[in-house]
Amino acid sequence: MTAAALLGPDDPPPFELHNEAGGRRCLLICDHASDAIPAALGDLGLDAGQRRRHIAWDIGIAEVTRHVARRLDAPAVLSGYSRLVIDCNRHLDDPTSIAQESDEVPVPGNRRLDATARAARAEACFWPYHHAITAQIARMRAAGRAPALISLHSFTPVMQGFERPWHIGVLWNNDGRLAKPILEGLARDPALCVGDNKPYDGRAGRGYGVAMHGEREELPHVLLELRQDLIDTHHGAADWAERLALLFEEILE
Repeated sequence: MTAAALLGPDDPPPFELHNEAGGRRCLLICDHASDAIPAALGDLGLDAGQRRRHIAWDIGIAEVTRHVARRLDAPAVLSGYSRLVIDCNRHLDDPTSIAQESDEVPVPGNRRLDATARAARAEACFWPYHHAITAQIARMRAAGRAPALISLHSFTPVMQGFERPWHIGVLWNNDGRLAKPILEGLARDPALCVGDNKPYDGRAGRGYGVAMHGEREELPHVLLELRQDLIDTHHGAADWAERLALLFEEILE
């Protein structure tokens, strides 16, 4: 199946560009914003409940991203398709780029794919999203306001039987221009459990978005992970968006 055939007229676009003209020197990206699957791929062999689980998307984080973008007057680029179709935060040669199994759930529709099928997913869903980020950075640079890049994600409260205690994780590698002041700002609230490179390690090389658009472009960058049970309601998402926006304002100014 070709990229042109993969997305039909009733399928959503591969990315959402939110608040494109925002004036803040900050760009938000959201790699796992959607649980959508192209109609041509059916349900990938999963039932409706499985397709709404964290294996398909980062629950709550799209709403947080849009709230923060409006609050900061910053642009945001959000992915349009489920990470089970193709993961926009993985290198294409990563074995988990098109996961055959996720959190012990087999994904039958991702098995025995040939190179043509994999390339069609990349051309239809992966590259348009990343090209949109590249283009937005170029527009902001041309306007004299190269952005700080903030990648927003959410993580499941329990993984492989382990109850994760962190409310938020700050993932970073060599560039601490954003990560360090964010960690310091979050530490001012003694009620928060903050993970420094937890629940995932930002040095492990799996954050494709920040590596591609942050490190390579030499922009200040960071990846934040919010625990899903804190943002899986409209109220929770709005509260955390406000908390983050206030912190970002302080740091970016």
